[in-house]
Amino acid sequence: MTVPVWAWALTILAILAMLAIDYIGHVRTPHAPTLREAARWSAIYIAVALVFGVVVWAAWGGEYAGEYFAGYVTEKSLSVDNLFVFVLIMSSFRVPREYQQKVLLVGITVALVLRTAFIVAGAALIASFSWVFYLFGAFLVWTAIAQLRHAAEHEEEFHENGVLRLVRRVLPTTPAYEGDRLTTRVDGKRLITPMLVVMVAIGSADLLFAVDSIPAIFGLTEQTYLVFAANAFSLLGLRQLFFLVDGLLDRLVYLGYGLAAILGFIGIKLLVHALHTNELPFVNHGHHVTVVPEIPTAASLAFIVVVLGITTAASLYRDRRVRALHATQSHERDIEQREN
Repeated sequence: MTVPVWAWALTILAILAMLAIDYIGHVRTPHAPTLREAARWSAIYIAVALVFGVVVWAAWGGEYAGEYFAGYVTEKSLSVDNLFVFVLIMSSFRVPREYQQKVLLVGITVALVLRTAFIVAGAALIASFSWVFYLFGAFLVWTAIAQLRHAAEHEEEFHENGVLRLVRRVLPTTPAYEGDRLTTRVDGKRLITPMLVVMVAIGSADLLFAVDSIPAIFGLTEQTYLVFAANAFSLLGLRQLFFLVDGLLDRLVYLGYGLAAILGFIGIKLLVHALHTNELPFVNHGHHVTVVPEIPTAASLAFIVVVLGITTAASLYRDRRVRALHATQSHERDIEQREN
């Protein structure tokens, strides 16, 4: 896949334009977006991502378009899992609702810059060392097992990471928010506000998620351009998605199991690809291992979509049954109280 410089430039300009719209049009005046506003802008960002996939199809063919769509769907599904942590962070720091948009947008911008660096580093590793697919594959399989355990434990507590603890220890912080300001002056001393701290929390948390998602998308496509675009478009719509599914997140109880299955599947796909391109002398004497056929992109995309569909449907069905049970029990208690 040959991507001309002007295509890279247009894509980056489009991403910067979308960020500018968010900064100027949405977070400049602090407000809590309505459900309709969040739904409208979520649809716009998804439409932009789909149009980009159509452009890839027209310019480079269906194979690369399939790789992009598989990567985008995977990144989008992993970003929904990120939202669980974002909700915990917002609750832990008691961020006022009208300032949450700004917190998310700044955190996402920082994450986009850091993920780009990760992507460039990952592409360089893959180009120089084909055996890195063994590492990526093994890491994703291990991550899938960890995700499965996490989903079974249903942990709902935010734990500060090292970056956040360092910020708190090194920089003096005000006890309360000062509107949406990041710093303020108190008694002649410049202090940071909790707004900056929570932005660091969001950005550093998303950086940790990138450790999982970047190897995962490289398991679906080795094209740096597609990896970058899929990551960027999935992140850009994350702010609107947060407000759209905020009340729905705790109902998706089986999503963690679905993500574990997807990460495990991509990890196995990477290991199979590593065997097909094997150059390690202690594995089959340095020759390629082609006993197991490679998993095609279409099969990967179908697997991801089916798993997400099943886990979402199962989660909503369980939630409906639980709500119906609670309603029945509440009705029975009311009857008992009236009879007594």
